[in-house]
Amino acid sequence: MSDIICAISTPPGMGAIAVVRLSGEGCIALTDTLFCSPSGKKLVDAAPNTVHFGQIYSNDEILDEVLITVFCAPHSFTGEDIVEISCHGSLYIQQKIIETLLQAGARMAQAGEFTQRAFGNGKFDLSQAEAVADLIASSSKAAHRVAMNQMRGGFAKQLSVLRDGLLQFVSLIELELDFSEEDVEFANREKLLELATKIKTDISRLLQSFQLGNAIKNGIPVAIIGETNAGKSTLLNLLLNEEKAIVSEIHGTTRDVIEDTVNIQGIVFRLIDTAGIRETNDAIETMGIERTFKKIKQASIVLWMIDLTTPIEQIEHLAQSLAPSLADKQVIMLFNKSDLLSPEEIQSKLRIFPNLKAERLPISAKKNINFDRLQQLLVDAANFPEIGEHDVIVTNLRHYEALKNAQTAIHRVIDGLNSGITGDFLSQDIRECMFYLGEITGQITTDEILGSIFSKFCIGK
Repeated sequence: MSDIICAISTPPGMGAIAVVRLSGEGCIALTDTLFCSPSGKKLVDAAPNTVHFGQIYSNDEILDEVLITVFCAPHSFTGEDIVEISCHGSLYIQQKIIETLLQAGARMAQAGEFTQRAFGNGKFDLSQAEAVADLIASSSKAAHRVAMNQMRGGFAKQLSVLRDGLLQFVSLIELELDFSEEDVEFANREKLLELATKIKTDISRLLQSFQLGNAIKNGIPVAIIGETNAGKSTLLNLLLNEEKAIVSEIHGTTRDVIEDTVNIQGIVFRLIDTAGIRETNDAIETMGIERTFKKIKQASIVLWMIDLTTPIEQIEHLAQSLAPSLADKQVIMLFNKSDLLSPEEIQSKLRIFPNLKAERLPISAKKNINFDRLQQLLVDAANFPEIGEHDVIVTNLRHYEALKNAQTAIHRVIDGLNSGITGDFLSQDIRECMFYLGEITGQITTDEILGSIFSKFCIGK
C-alpha cells in the first residue's frame, strides 16, 4: 500500500483558482473527512471521473467552496486513486488546505513523485515520463510538438522495435551455445548483420537529431559580438523587450556574459550579450573578452555589431582577430547607428570585407530601425525545419549518451559478424546494445537514475 501524497499542482502564487492534488490508496476517504457536499453524499460512493461541489472544512471552520474531481485506480494519471481539489487561489486557502490534509494523514509529495508513481505503475515508460517535464517547459510550437510525440510513445515505440529484434537474435545465439557440442547454428548471421546495420543507421539518425533537439529545447545560441559601445546591450534589450543589460556610453560596461531567450516566429533563440572586444589592461575586462571568444565557438548564429561611426581601419583591425572564429558560423553583420550617417556613407561601409560570407543590415538599435528585418534574418539563419507530428527527435542528454553507448555496442556486433567471432562474444555485445536502449525507456534502470530524473520535476507533478 502506497502512502497518500499531496501537493499544490498549480504554479506558486495567487491566482483565480488553485489545484491541490492527492494520490494514493485511501486518498478519497481522507478527503471525505474534510469535505461536505450539499447533497450529503460521500466521495467514496461517487462514480469515477466525476466532479463534486461542496465545502472544505478545517476542524469546524469553512475554508472554501470547492470543486473536487475524483479519479479511481487504475484509470488515473498515477494509476492510483487521485483527488483534485479546485479552490480559490488565495495563498492562505492553499496553505490551510495542505495543512489540514497533512494533519489528516497525508504527506507532502516530493518533486516529481506523482509522475514517478505513474512510471512505477506502468502508466508510461521513462522516456514518456521525462517528456511530461519537457511538455510543461515547452516554450515554442516545435518544443511542444516534440514533447507531445515523445509523451505519446513515439520514441519508445522505435526503441522497442530495435530492442525486440535484437532480443530475438540473442535468444537464438544463446540457444546455439546450449548445443555447442553439436555444432548447430540457429541464428542466421546474414540476417543478423542486416538487422545490426539497420539498427546502426537508426541510432545514427537519432543521434544526428540531437543538435536540432537541443536547439528546440534550449534555444538556438546567438552570440552578439563587437567592439565596446557598438550597441550590443541596446540590441539585446530591444530583442528581449526589457532592460536586461546595462546601457552606457562608458566603454567596457559589459564585462561578463548575459544570456536570455526570446521566441521569434515560434523559434526560441538563446541570446548571448558578450563583453566588447578591445585592447585593455583591465584584468576583469580581459576575462570577459576571453569568454566572448568562447561563446562565439558555442554559437550557431553570430550577430556582429559594427558602429558605423567607427573608422574603417579600426573595424578592419578587429576583423583580423575575429576571422578565425567566424569561419564556420552563420554571421549577420549589423551596421549600427545608421540614423547618424547618410545613405551614401552607409552603402560605402556595407561593402567592407567582401570575402566574408554574411548578411549585411544597417540598423539603429536606439531608434528601432530595420528591427523587423533583423528578426526575419534570424529566423532565416536558424533554417528551422517544420517538425512533423510523428517526427522523433532526441532532446534529452541522457538519451543521447545512452544512444552513443548503444552505437558503440552495435558497431562491435557488426565488426564481430564480419570477422566471424564466436557466439558468446556476439551475445555479450548484443546484450550491451539492448541494455543501453532499455536504459532510455526504463526497462533497465536504477534508483539513482530515477532519483536524478524525477528530482528535476516540479512538486505537484
